[in-house]
Amino acid sequence: MNRDLLKALQVAWGLPEFRDGLRHLIDLDEVSVLLATLTVPDHDGEVDRSLVALLRSGLETVEIREAVLLLLERDEVRRPLVAAAVEPLAHRPGLAAAVTSAAEDPGVRREVRSALDSAPVRELIWQALENQVSDNRFGLVRRAAALFVRHPSVRRLVWAVRRHGVLRELRRRPPVD
Repeated sequence: MNRDLLKALQVAWGLPEFRDGLRHLIDLDEVSVLLATLTVPDHDGEVDRSLVALLRSGLETVEIREAVLLLLERDEVRRPLVAAAVEPLAHRPGLAAAVTSAAEDPGVRREVRSALDSAPVRELIWQALENQVSDNRFGLVRRAAALFVRHPSVRRLVWAVRRHGVLRELRRRPPVD
């Protein structure tokens, strides 16, 4: 498992209010088993679907969603999480820098919160993630388009990350090895 991700999880886990809040809302044994399974390099699509289902059930709970969003406001949690998220983008340094810049922008984080406060937006996000896990590109594109067209909070979020060059870097072709 990624060192930065582990560091962020350890910092979050070290916060008593986070740990106590999770204890009564989710089955920590289920999370432990899932995390152990994810560390295996060749886990299957069923594990990915289980992770999406766990994330979905957790983020549909207002208390957990608020706890996660508050953690992302803490530099000592957000920075290792971002480092872990951009590590696979080492071959695309421009995209990694743009994502890191966007994550550090309080305006972008405010727009993320605004988008995630909407139940219809969250539902479309979960459908898009399920489409991605199932390798259904048409469904993924359709859900992404619906998010952008129907929900002003998502449009504002897209414009906020655009200011950091994320969209430009996503369009740029990755270097061929």
